[in-house]
Parts: sequence; structure tokens; C-alpha cells
Amino acid sequence: MNNNTAGAARTPLGGSGITVRPVGLGLMGMSQFYGAADPEASVATIRDAIEAGVELFDTSDYYGASSATPGRPVAGFGHNEELLGRALRGRRDQAVVATKFSARPTPEGRSFFDGRPEYVRAACEASLKRLSTDRIDLYYYHRLDPAVPVEDTVGAMAELVAEGKVRAIGLSEVGPEILRRAHAVHPVAALQSEYSLWERGVETAVLPECRRLGITLVPYSPLGRGMLTGAFSRAAAFDRDDFRSTLPKFQGENFEHNRRLVDELEQFAAGTGNSAGQIALAWLLAQHHDIVPIPGSRRPAYVRANLAATSVALSADDVALLGALFNPSRIKGGRYGTLNTLPSASDD
Repeated sequence: MNNNTAGAARTPLGGSGITVRPVGLGLMGMSQFYGAADPEASVATIRDAIEAGVELFDTSDYYGASSATPGRPVAGFGHNEELLGRALRGRRDQAVVATKFSARPTPEGRSFFDGRPEYVRAACEASLKRLSTDRIDLYYYHRLDPAVPVEDTVGAMAELVAEGKVRAIGLSEVGPEILRRAHAVHPVAALQSEYSLWERGVETAVLPECRRLGITLVPYSPLGRGMLTGAFSRAAAFDRDDFRSTLPKFQGENFEHNRRLVDELEQFAAGTGNSAGQIALAWLLAQHHDIVPIPGSRRPAYVRANLAATSVALSADDVALLGALFNPSRIKGGRYGTLNTLPSASDD
């Protein structure tokens, strides 16, 4: 049975002492990659999420800095953090704020990664101002800078913890070796990586290493960028400023094939009285009590529906059946296309 029900224990973020309710909210789509969003509506959605019981809010200084198509207008570097800062005025103590650094845009609409210790400090100070707060609860190294040893970057993050500007540190999209090296410098509370019924690459080596080290996994895109909700018909078309238009899983025959698998998920969900998206989240939560998915949504009703997944109980047989339905060998299309400016830098 899934032990992450509405009355279940809170989920710890590694050994940091921070605990959260087991479904958070990814905010990236409020600033980029999935078409235009209304800032006022986004602020209202965040505030409604707080009222509904969401605690972990995931942002990045980069969200807003690029579009799905290079050269298209963007909201601007730091836009997403500013949105969250506005939404949390008078509500800061009700939220666990997670943000990220290292990804930086180029004038050409591409990206590079900066892990220099001096940049870590500068990025943190800038994020604190945009968020209108005196501390970041969970600070992620967004993507590795290949020119800087991870020990140097994490060492600078550890200094921010010692100063009280950061409560806990995390990494994103790294493998077991980097996790071990980083954790040896300072305890890593969380790893953020893509994980869902239809993207399960972390299961082989990354998730076991997280569990060995006591690191919480924070899956982004836990609803397969919306696919696992059943929201898209076979005739769905994605605009150029929608990130999914560049992704192999959403194109042509791959999309049609994958949509048929979602049909089966919807049939299963209907038999339980839940939505397909709620079943997809419940499957993740049933893996272990060390996973905090951060589905993204711009609508309060969807945020509340996602949070309700914590009350969905799946038997061991249900979990196995769903896992077999979305066995990686049955999914068509890779994770990313050739036009993506920041590979895997999205929440949902």
C-alpha cells in the first residue's frame, strides 16, 4: 500500500532536518517552455497551493531566461523567482523554498553552466533579493560546470549554509560518482532528476545511491510533461514556444504509440475512481518514503488534484502492473531533441 496518504508522516529532505508534505509544486512553466503565462494568475495559483497544503515550491534563477525556440521572446532571467517572492509576501514561513544556480543564458539564446565558487555566492545573493527572503531552504546546483571540480562548488555552497543563507543543498541531474564526491564535502539533502512512469533512468544506479547516502529524490516532470494526465488527444499539436514540440516522445509515431499506453493508464485509473495523473503520482509515492515529486501546474484545480494523489492507495500488485505497462522498453522516443537550450532543465 502507498503509505503517503493525507495523514501520513511528512517526508524528510535527506538529513537536513527539513520535512515537507510529499507532493510539491514546480513553478518553471509559469515563466517559460510551455507557452505564455499570466503572472497575476501564477501568483494566485501559488497562494492557493499554500492554502491547499503544498509546502515545497521549486524555482530557479534560470526559469524565464530562455524559450523552447532560441530567439523567441523570454520573460527574463530571475522572472520565476520574482513571481515566487511576490506570492510569498506574508506567507514565507508557510513555504519551503527551493531554487537553483549555475545555468546562465547567452545572447544567442543558448546556455552555459557556471560552478565557480565566486559565482555561487553572487548567484545566491541575487536569488535572495528576487525571492525577498533572508534564506533559501534548499539550494540546488542546477547543472554541473565541467570546468570546475564539484568539490569546489559544493564547498562554496557549504559556506552559505554555515552563514545561514542556505539551509540545505541539493544537486540536479548527476550520477552516483558526483553524488558521492559532493556528499563527502557537505551532506546533500536532495537530488532533482526526471522520474516518472515513462522515464525511469534513475532506477538503475542513481536512486540506489541516493538511498545509500540518505538523499531524497525530487522528481521533476513526474507527469511526463502532462502526457500521463491523459490531457492530449492523438491530434494534439504543440506551438513552437512549447518545449514539448522539440521532444522525441511527443512527435509523430512516437506520440501516437505512447498515447496508447496512456489509454491503458486511464482505463486503470477509471477503475479506481482517480485520474490518470493521480495514479501516476501515487505510483511514484509508492516506491519509497524518500521521494517528493514536484508536478508543475498553472491552475489551482490541477494543483489540488495532484496533492490529492497522496490519498491514493496502490497495492503491490497495482504498482507492479503499472510498472510493467510503462516498462522502458515500451516507451518510444528519447528524452531530448537537438534544439533544447538547457537539457533536462524543467519541472513539468
